[in-house]
Amino acid sequence: MTSSTGDHGLHVSLHALEFRQDRGEWIVGRQGNDQVIVLPDIGMAAVRLLSEGKTVEEARSGLRASTGRDVDVRAFVEQLAAAGLVASIGDREFAAPPPVVSFPWLCSRHVRWAMSSAVHAFVLLVPVCALLLVASDPKVLPTWDELLWADYGTFTVLVQVVVAACLIALHELAHLVTARAAGVPGRIRLGTRLQFLVAQTEVSGIWLRSRRQRLTVYLSGIALDGFICGICLALRGLGVNKPLLSVIILTLVTALANQCLVFMRTDVYFVIQDLTGCRNLYGDAGRYVRYLAARMWGSRPDRHPLASMSKPEGRFLKAYTVGTLLASGVCVFIGLRILTDVSWPLFRRSLVRMVGDADPWARLDALVTVLLLCGLQCLWVRLWWKRHGGRTLALVRRWRGPFGRA
Repeated sequence: MTSSTGDHGLHVSLHALEFRQDRGEWIVGRQGNDQVIVLPDIGMAAVRLLSEGKTVEEARSGLRASTGRDVDVRAFVEQLAAAGLVASIGDREFAAPPPVVSFPWLCSRHVRWAMSSAVHAFVLLVPVCALLLVASDPKVLPTWDELLWADYGTFTVLVQVVVAACLIALHELAHLVTARAAGVPGRIRLGTRLQFLVAQTEVSGIWLRSRRQRLTVYLSGIALDGFICGICLALRGLGVNKPLLSVIILTLVTALANQCLVFMRTDVYFVIQDLTGCRNLYGDAGRYVRYLAARMWGSRPDRHPLASMSKPEGRFLKAYTVGTLLASGVCVFIGLRILTDVSWPLFRRSLVRMVGDADPWARLDALVTVLLLCGLQCLWVRLWWKRHGGRTLALVRRWRGPFGRA
């Protein structure tokens, strides 16, 4: 590869890019990179010319000849490099660290069946049959008091935690398996959304796949939840009345209900975002809120965040923004009430029992409760700070700036 100080002989090497057309624009990215970009037709033409081995100046001349527009290809290439799509510009090389993936040994050929229509039909058939069973015999559905099946509260809580952890792992594994079947690497990690501790599967590369594949990945976790719930309901219908079945069913019912909290970017959120054509519904809503806040404080924002959107998309974004603000406020309020009315009293009562109760089993029960409560809160704080700590410190420095000077 040769290069020179000018653009005439400057070669650009791109990574192995993937792309698809979307509403007159192009979604461009590479697998293993967290960022995808949107390009107009002329930008995609520039990418194709550079991929063919054209120099920066040759690509610029080619675009001028085909479109009549003089494009600053050098600046465009720098933007591609910032997005992690360029391997080298002349002698400058851009390292592309290998993507961090969960279960790297799991290949597409191992899980190709996960994209089979027959598998999808079977997985959906089970919960449908279970719903018909519940409709014909409502007693099959367990009641909430069946969660309190053990004499010791700690044992009940531990079993529910283990069951929930296993079900969450299977839910996220469903996302990972279907994404891997579509040729998309992904990784499962823990995170936070508002006051909730969550597990999530990062599959940014699914944006480069077809809508059917995208929706399959988004809905795979819910489908598996419904499948497991349907199996457990069928077993209860056959007379198998074990406490573990009740715990599994009620845990899954709660999880399925939580999917409706679209303001927390649940699986249903991504389905709605895809079907409505919005590319970053949550991010656009955040920008719209910051724009309105800036206007309320008297500053002049540069550009209205809805200016580039169609009217239907803008109306939907406004409705989503209002719903997100209201629902987030309610969710935080409920979380604070649970913290003050449930978690803290339980923690305080457990401390008293741990110190003053004569029954050793009661003291052990209290100790485990304290450890569970403290462990979950510490894990939440650690994950929250890992995600938001940098921005929090930046905001603090910005706020202290005008007031910290003598």
